[in-house]
Amino acid sequence: MPDIATTPMPTESTADVEHELSGQLRADVRLLSTLLGKVLRESGSPRLFEDVEALRHATIRAYRDPTRESFEDAARIAESFTVQRADEVARAFTVYFHLVNLAEELQRVRLVQEGRPEIEGDTDTLPKAFAKLSEEIGEDEAHARFQNLRFHPVFTAHPTEARRRAVSSSIRRLSELLAERTVVEADVAAQRRITRRLMEEIDTLWRTSPVRTTKPGPVDEVRSIMSIFDETLYTTIPRIYRYVDDALQGEAAGWKQPVVPPFMRLGTWVGGDRDGNPFVTASVTKKAMAIASDHVLRGLETSAERIARTITLDSEETPASDALVHLWQQMAAADEDGAADASVRAPGEPHKQVLTLVARRISATRARHADLGYADPEELLGELAVVQDSLLLAGANRQAYGSLQGLIWQIETFGFHLAELEVRQHSAVHARTLAALEAGEDLSAETEEVLEVFRAVAQLQRRYGLRSAGRYIVSFTQSADDLAAVYALAEYSGANPVLDVIPLFETFNDLNNAPQILEDALADPRFAARLEQTGGKIEVMLGYSDSSKDVGPLAANLALYEAQQAIAQWAQGHDLELTLFHGRGGALGRGGGPTNTAILAQPPHSVDGRFKLTEQGEVVFARYGDPTIAMRHIDQVAAATLAAAAPSIEARNVEAAQKYAQMAELLSVTSRDRFDSLVQAPGFAPWFATVTPMEEIGRLQLGSRPARRGLSVESLEDLRAIPWVFAWSQARINLAGWFGLGSALEAVGDVEVLQRAYEEWPLLRTVVDNVAMSLAKADARIAAEYLRLGDRDDFTAMILEEMELTRSWLARIVGGEVLLSNRPALQTAVELRSPYVDALSLLQLRALRVLRTQEAPTVDTSDWEHLLLLSVSGVSAGLQNTG
Repeated sequence: MPDIATTPMPTESTADVEHELSGQLRADVRLLSTLLGKVLRESGSPRLFEDVEALRHATIRAYRDPTRESFEDAARIAESFTVQRADEVARAFTVYFHLVNLAEELQRVRLVQEGRPEIEGDTDTLPKAFAKLSEEIGEDEAHARFQNLRFHPVFTAHPTEARRRAVSSSIRRLSELLAERTVVEADVAAQRRITRRLMEEIDTLWRTSPVRTTKPGPVDEVRSIMSIFDETLYTTIPRIYRYVDDALQGEAAGWKQPVVPPFMRLGTWVGGDRDGNPFVTASVTKKAMAIASDHVLRGLETSAERIARTITLDSEETPASDALVHLWQQMAAADEDGAADASVRAPGEPHKQVLTLVARRISATRARHADLGYADPEELLGELAVVQDSLLLAGANRQAYGSLQGLIWQIETFGFHLAELEVRQHSAVHARTLAALEAGEDLSAETEEVLEVFRAVAQLQRRYGLRSAGRYIVSFTQSADDLAAVYALAEYSGANPVLDVIPLFETFNDLNNAPQILEDALADPRFAARLEQTGGKIEVMLGYSDSSKDVGPLAANLALYEAQQAIAQWAQGHDLELTLFHGRGGALGRGGGPTNTAILAQPPHSVDGRFKLTEQGEVVFARYGDPTIAMRHIDQVAAATLAAAAPSIEARNVEAAQKYAQMAELLSVTSRDRFDSLVQAPGFAPWFATVTPMEEIGRLQLGSRPARRGLSVESLEDLRAIPWVFAWSQARINLAGWFGLGSALEAVGDVEVLQRAYEEWPLLRTVVDNVAMSLAKADARIAAEYLRLGDRDDFTAMILEEMELTRSWLARIVGGEVLLSNRPALQTAVELRSPYVDALSLLQLRALRVLRTQEAPTVDTSDWEHLLLLSVSGVSAGLQNTG
C-alpha cells in the first residue's frame, strides 16, 4: 500500500499543530504503508492489493473532483466487490489507519520531547501558568492557590473504544519498534532486524480480527483500565510533580523541600457505574476495588524495594536520628525475620534497613497480614516522614527529596486504593426502590441489589479507607428529593457508609433549575451535616451528553455555561467550596474537544483551581496511553486549571458574557428551535436508526453497558447519548456536534459582529473551532447516501441544508472560503486523511443497503453484518473518535 497519504488526522485534543509535518513522520508513514502493501501481497488473496489500490485511487479522485461522476466511479468499485473481498479491503484500510495513528502518536511524543508541543501559549504549562498568576496577584498568593490545585480525572467504562485490546496491544508493540528504529538509525543490522519485526507485527495486526466476538464484562473493563495505571500513570504522575518543582525551584530543586503539592487524584466509574448497566453489581464493585488496590500496593512495594536497594548510606556519614532508631526498634520487634535479614544485608546502613522493612510491610498489607500490614496510607506516610526527617538532619537532602519524595507523592496521590471508586445510579431506580421499602413490599432482586451497594461501600471504606469510596452520583437529578432518597436508602441498608451525594444535572431544564435544587437540598439535615463535616466542600456534576441530545449542541453549551455561572454564584453565597464535575465525552456532541481551552472559557469561580472530568473510551488511551503524551496532557489541563483564576482571564470571560448576552439568548433559542424541529418530528427516531448503523453499533461488543434503554428506538429517550453521537459520526454527518448552529448564526446575520464575537468571546470561539473540526470530518456527498436509506426526504433536506449553512457561516467567521482556513496544517491533514475514510464509508454503505432491504430477513446476512461492524471499527480509526 505504498504512497498512501502521509499526513495523519489529528485528534480533537491535539489537532491544531501549527508547524509543517516533519520528514520523519512522512518517512514513518511511508515505511509502514509500504510494509502493509507487502503484507497484502503475501496474504494469499489474489489481486487483493490491486483492489485496495483501485478503490484508494478512486476515492482520492472523487474527493478532489466535486462532480457526481467521479464519486459514482468510486462507489461502483466498492459495489463490484464480493462481500468477502469487501471485508478484506475494509480490513486493509482499517489496519492502515491504525498504522498512521501510531506514527502520529510517535511524532507527538517527539515534538514534546524536543520542547515543541503542539499548542503554544502563555499558560499552556504549569510553570508558565504559575508565572502568569504571580504577575497578576503576587507570588505569595499564587503559591497559596497552587497549594490548593486539584486535577481529578475519572475513568469510565463507557463503550467508546472501538479497538479490541488485542489490536491495541499489537499497535503498542509496533510503536515501540518504530521508536527503536529511530534510535538505531545508523545500525544497518538493527534496522534489518526491526524491519523484519515490523513486518511480523503488521502481519499479526492484519490477521487479528478487529471486531470483538464476545462482550467484555465489568471486571474485564477494570483490568483494561489497570493497564493504563501500570504502564503510564503510576510513574508519570510523580514525574510531572518533579518536572514542575524543577521549573519552579531551579537549582534548589532536590535540595529544598518541594513546593509542588500532589495535585492529582484519580477516580473511576469502572465497576461502580450501574446506571443502565445491570451487570455492575455490588460484588463487581468490591472486586473492582480489590483489583485496583492490588495493583497500587504492588507498585508501592516495588518502589520501596528499589529505593531501599539504592539508599546505601553509611551511618558514619549519614547517622540515624533518634526517631529513626526508635522506629527501627518497633519494626524489628514486629518483624524479627525481616529485621534479621536487613541487618545482614545492610550492616551500618540504618535508612536502608528501615526502608527494607517498609517494603515488607507494604507486601503484608497487600496480603492482608493484619499484624504486620499498615492500617492505612497515613501510617505508611508517617514512617516515611521519619526516614525523610532523619536524612535531612544528617544533611542528606538530596536523598530525602529524591526518589523517596517520589514514593511519598505516589502514596499521597494513590493511597492504598489507587482511584476512588464512585457509584452512580439513576434517580428513578432510587425512587422505585424507596417506594417499595416504604410500602413494606417483599424485597425484590432490584431492591436487594440497591441496598447491597451501600453495604459494599461501607465495607470498602472499612478496608481501604474513606478516600477509597463514598461519592455517590445521582443521574437525572430533578429535585432535592432525589438526593434525600440516597440517604434514606443508606439507612435502610443498615450499613450507613459515609456518603458525598452528588447531583448530576443533565437536561436543559435541570441545568436551569440546579441552584434551586441545591438550595432545597441544604434543608435536608443529612446533606447539611455532611457539608459541615467536609468544611463546606460540595461537588456538582454536569452532564454534557444528554443536555446536547436534549436541546442540541449550541444551546447545551450555552446552558452549561449559564448553569456553571449560577451554581458558582450560589456556592459563593453560601461560602461553600465548589467542585464542578464535568461529564464530558470524547466527541464534540458529548462535550469533547481541547480540555485546556474549555477550562479557560469557564465562568469566574466555576473552576477556582479545581477541575474534575470524566475520561472515556478512546480518549483514555489517547491521552494516557503513552507516558510522554500523558505528561503533556496533565501539564496542559493543570495549567489551565491554575490559570483560570487569573484576574485577566476572569475579567475577559465576564466582559464577554455580558457584552454578548443578547446574542447568546438569540443563538440559544434559534438553535434549540431548529434542533427540535428535526428531532421532535414524528418518526424521526426510527428513521435515525434506519439511516445510520445505530442498531449495529449495539452489536460491536464495545462494553458491558447496553447501548439503549429499551428494546427498540421509538424516541430519543430510548437511546443513550453515546450511540447517538457514534452513529452520526459513522454516517459522516456528525450531526450531534453542530446541528442548529448554522441557523443560529444566520439569525444574527452580521458577519462583522460575529467575527468580533469570535475574537472576544472565548465560549463562542471554542464552539466555532470545535464545530469546524467536526464538520471537516463530515462529508456531504457520503452523508446524502446514508440519509437516502430512509424514506423521509424532508429530514434529508433539512440536515443537508443546515450542514451547508453551518459550513458557510463558519468559513466566513474565521475569514476564509472553506472550513479550517485559519488552521492550515489541520486543514491539510483532514484533506489528506478523508479520502481513505471515504473508502470505508462506501463499503459500510453497501453493507447497510443490503441489511436495510426487505429481502434481508430471508437470507443469511452474517457476512454483511461482519463487513459493517468491521467498517465501523475502521471509520472510527480513521476519524479518531467514536462517542
